[in-house]
Amino acid sequence: MNYKIVPLIYEEEINNRISEMAECISRDYAGQDIHMICVLKGGAFFMCELAKKINQDINVTIDFMAASSYGSETHSSGNVRIVKDLDESIEGKNVIITEDIIDSGRTLKSLTELLWNRKPASLEVCTLLDKPDRRVVDMVVKYTCFTIPDKFVVGYGLDYDQKYRNLPYIGAVEFE
Repeated sequence: MNYKIVPLIYEEEINNRISEMAECISRDYAGQDIHMICVLKGGAFFMCELAKKINQDINVTIDFMAASSYGSETHSSGNVRIVKDLDESIEGKNVIITEDIIDSGRTLKSLTELLWNRKPASLEVCTLLDKPDRRVVDMVVKYTCFTIPDKFVVGYGLDYDQKYRNLPYIGAVEFE
């Protein structure tokens, strides 16, 4: 299958927007601690950059989860699997789930339901990209960096069959 990658959001735009998001989170959580949960693998690039930019007066701890509904396809299968669970309890913590992209919303809805059962003090979602045209479940997302059209995207942690995560920008995959 032939395809090309066309830049959609450039690195400077991404960095600027992550800084703005970190300022907003810093205001919202002033004087509190934050426990960030990164949804692997794609969310790692985003969470690391976001965490570095949150006000240093806020104690930020991190953990990782892996869930999958894609495999090597370009669309969600709808079957969400927890591949890696958290290493520590989130009970009583202010939790922010950091996602690379929200597409159908199935994966994130499953994760938020699972995590609410673990009794955090609060639970919010922060995503680099939101693709609302593909949403099939209702989701409340407090922090969104970019809303994008219904295109398959790669870069900045997002992949196509484990490739292109290292692109410093978000690119749309155009199949020929």
